[in-house]
Amino acid sequence: MTDEVLRVVLIGGTSNTGKSTVARLVAERLGFEYRSTDTLARHPGRPWPVPGWEVPPHVAEHYRTLTVDELIASALAHYARLRPVIGELVAERVTDGDGPGLVLGGSALWPDGVARLVGPGTAALWLTADEAVIRERIRLAGRYAEATEDGRYLMDRFLARSVRYQELMLAELDRLGLDRLDAGSGRAADELADAVLAALARRRPVTGSG
Repeated sequence: MTDEVLRVVLIGGTSNTGKSTVARLVAERLGFEYRSTDTLARHPGRPWPVPGWEVPPHVAEHYRTLTVDELIASALAHYARLRPVIGELVAERVTDGDGPGLVLGGSALWPDGVARLVGPGTAALWLTADEAVIRERIRLAGRYAEATEDGRYLMDRFLARSVRYQELMLAELDRLGLDRLDAGSGRAADELADAVLAALARRRPVTGSG
């Protein structure tokens, strides 16, 4: 333990592990700003419609034509391009002692890139979930039972990519000795936020503005 003040929290993980919800709660409790890596540059997003938004043809084609390995390679290449931007965000908040800290969440926080950013004033943690939990959340979000055959196929491709991403991510976390937290099934977002804060506190004092 040191008297170091935490300025940046990075929360990674594959899709549908609850990163955004938990990161927002952690930011609120610390008095930090919350941002998603999706706001930095958007990779082809979820291939299912939501009210007021239909799946663009290029997004559907992305998931329809690429293999799982190709989907992963495309995502990781996109995340690699974001590393300099993420690095600048982290450096700005660590050196700016007057403004609020930052909680940055998103799948773009790939362990190998983040490991180079974790240092004084920063901490990182990844959320994980069982494949069954990820599948249930994706199918609920996409209204799988009501979707067309093609719509279900696209969701299944997104699921396969998400599961494979997590497998590779876990191997990287083990290799680098970085922290993870099981988001589990049925754990409330408040409980997960408490667990994240407890994990951060074990690594260094957590100091928020609130």
